Amino acid sequence: MEKLQEILTTQMNSPTKKVEGIILDIIFQHINDMVYIMKVEAGTKFSYLFANKPGLEHANLPSNYKGKTLEEVLPFNIAYLLQQEYEKILKVKKTIVFSDEVILPNGEKMMGESFLTPVFDENNEVRYVVSVTRDMTEAIIEKQRLIESEQRYRSIVDHNLDGILTINLKGMILEVNPACSKLTGLSEKQQKNRSIFDLIPEQDVAALKSLILKTTKGFPIETLDCRFVHRKGHYLTVHIKTAPVVVNTEIVGIYVIIRDISEQAKNAETIKFMAFHDQLTGLYNRRALLGDLDNHIIEAKKERKKFALLSIDLDRFKYLNDTLGHILGDEILKQVANRLSEFKHCKVYRQGGDEFIILLPETDRQKVSRFAQGILLKFSKSFYLSSQEYYITPSIGISMYPNDGNNAETLIKNADEALFRVKEKGKAHFQFYRSEMNSILKNVVEMETLLRKAIERDELSLHYQPQVDLLTKRVNSFEALLRWNNQVLGPISPGEFIPLAEDTGLIIPIGNWVVDTACKQIHEWSEKYKQDLRIAINISPKQFQQYNLLKIIQKSIEKYRINPKLLEIEITEGAMQDTTDTAPILSRLKDLGVSISVDDFGTGYSSLNYLKQFPIDVLKIDQSFVKDVLTYDKDAAITTTIIHLGRSLGVEVIAEGVENEEQAHFLLNAKCHKAQGYLYSKPLPPAEIEKNFLEEFYIK
Repeated sequence: MEKLQEILTTQMNSPTKKVEGIILDIIFQHINDMVYIMKVEAGTKFSYLFANKPGLEHANLPSNYKGKTLEEVLPFNIAYLLQQEYEKILKVKKTIVFSDEVILPNGEKMMGESFLTPVFDENNEVRYVVSVTRDMTEAIIEKQRLIESEQRYRSIVDHNLDGILTINLKGMILEVNPACSKLTGLSEKQQKNRSIFDLIPEQDVAALKSLILKTTKGFPIETLDCRFVHRKGHYLTVHIKTAPVVVNTEIVGIYVIIRDISEQAKNAETIKFMAFHDQLTGLYNRRALLGDLDNHIIEAKKERKKFALLSIDLDRFKYLNDTLGHILGDEILKQVANRLSEFKHCKVYRQGGDEFIILLPETDRQKVSRFAQGILLKFSKSFYLSSQEYYITPSIGISMYPNDGNNAETLIKNADEALFRVKEKGKAHFQFYRSEMNSILKNVVEMETLLRKAIERDELSLHYQPQVDLLTKRVNSFEALLRWNNQVLGPISPGEFIPLAEDTGLIIPIGNWVVDTACKQIHEWSEKYKQDLRIAINISPKQFQQYNLLKIIQKSIEKYRINPKLLEIEITEGAMQDTTDTAPILSRLKDLGVSISVDDFGTGYSSLNYLKQFPIDVLKIDQSFVKDVLTYDKDAAITTTIIHLGRSLGVEVIAEGVENEEQAHFLLNAKCHKAQGYLYSKPLPPAEIEKNFLEEFYIK
């Protein structure tokens, strides 16, 4: 600009073209900015002396613009504004800068930034004004875009429900959003320029430093859960995500996103506690026992150590529970749990009911004997319930690792066997497991004890045998058959335990369990396969004598919202002999909508009379007839007669015990509806029934 001023000063009296030529040679042909040289005229007028090509095009000046004033060549509104700016320079006598916005001839908007520079004569008067205008439209738009982008970013950060910290690579806090201030209880000012490691407990610092170090290498990290210290001193469990702050391909900082998961963590701890603890007593449960046993076995095997398992059962607890009621019974169990928990250097578990187990680590038989005697001594003191005094004694069975088993299941089983021996010999003492106890306890008393706990221990199950339509080969009905797999004895034949259940009255709770389980299965299959799949369950004569049988069946039907006709109540002819009691019950069952079937038809007495009196839906031909239909004419004739009788009465006929294709062919020719037997399938658990029969027919 000094060069320009020198040229203008020395050439003031020279012809205009000479001045223009020199200026053009120096700069004007080499810039894209709009350049104007204005001469100051008398009366604060400003006339054009020179305009470069961009200037001419921008201002749309006429070819004879030289020597003319602003008002003469520009629109009034533009000329007026420019005049104001040019007049300022006469007053201040130094370069001024102003911005303006104009509409170009093509209709586009242009935002410009102009520099007005005075050129003085020898009297220090402003003789010329050089105007350089730069098109700032793109720059201003970009600046606005950056401002808006920053505002959007700030909006996301400031209104985010998660706390967001920006830290430098050393962990110093640079920025904090409101959510983070709310989370920590510290204001932005209290957190800025402070190390993030000051906000967490010392034991979590190493993990967070490792996280930040990985992030400084360009890797965003997630899922580190650690604790933050609230301003009031309590800990917050938080979930952390980090992301690098990248500027011009260089990592200059880190975003730390913090979510408060204290409530979720608390709930998770509660769920974890419930999963491994007994809800009534607060002791560890069987699940915890199995896990701890596995760990102890691994450690004991490595260190060659011994440990003991004590199985404890309360003597006469059932009598007390039945006499006092379940509420006081539960209170007894709580007090027993508290008393057992007083022993140190061991873990106490509740198996269920009145059964407890103690795991005693690093011990030998002598120490275990003293420990068991200590338990008996502690129970010699009475229990107080509702101001009444009660004495409860424990029986204790003991197994030792590794002598009595090298896995959890065997150790528990052998401790229980030792416990059974204690019960057998008079209770209220302890006994170690001995190898000769392998002769499994099979007398009726022992089996009854185990059967009484079968439902509680989840040892019962239902298997299902399909009833196959002889014509279509499809399956839409099943018979439910009860199975018992005892933890000690293993699988027990229904022929052994069902008569025992009948004799002891246990058939009532077991039968109720069967009703509920079958209804639940009907509901699950109906939902899954969208088909009417019927399940038949056996009802014993003793269940028929149960006064609330109808209510129990109705409750299960309503509980699982099933179609009543899909539940088939299967009774034997023996149950129908007392027609006075049986007829009303069957009628009310029909009123509920359930199906009625007669099992082992033809083996009892007065079968035809039953068909006349009772609302029967299904007849089941006893397998003793089916077995010999191909070899004995009488069996064939009886079977054919039952089938024809059933069809004449409009009831469904199912043949049991079908074992070969010849028998099935005979039944098909006799127009029997369905067949059931090992030819098609043995009784199977639900999952195998679905895989082998239902998925084939009912899943497209």
